[in-house]
Amino acid sequence: MLDQHAKLLSLLKQTGEIVGRKKLQKMVYIAKKLDLPFYEKYQFHMFGPYSEELTLRVEEMCNVQFIEEVKEKKAGYQQYRYQLSEKGEAFLQMAPDALPAKEAMLQDMNEQSSKFLELVSTVLYFEELSKEEVKAKVYKLKAKQNYSDEDIDEAYRYIERLRS
Repeated sequence: MLDQHAKLLSLLKQTGEIVGRKKLQKMVYIAKKLDLPFYEKYQFHMFGPYSEELTLRVEEMCNVQFIEEVKEKKAGYQQYRYQLSEKGEAFLQMAPDALPAKEAMLQDMNEQSSKFLELVSTVLYFEELSKEEVKAKVYKLKAKQNYSDEDIDEAYRYIERLRS
């Protein structure tokens, strides 16, 4: 059970800090789709793939002070910043190989916008469909985001780059 917690802590250690709950959700989902050993169940939600399990795990880790969560007030909404705490670092030393060392890949994802990661995770969620069917899904399900053909093509190129 705690090995899943350690994987989340390892992800935070490898990225430094993740700004935004949505970004954290998308990063874990993309990492899972790239065969990193995350086992949270995901369902398609308003902002793409979402895991209630991951939300609860983050909450648990914040409650035991293994993850530092900082709330910031932005224009009309709350933004959250997550990073590994000293207690989390000490816990992680008991499970140093919780997650493969993929620091460059995880940091690359962390440098992307939440909007782009939402698109990438949506493409991955429907990856068993043809590219044209995925585009149709994106246009229908993500109409408010106004993604273009170029954005979707860039998401496919990004996925290929992460997989190589």
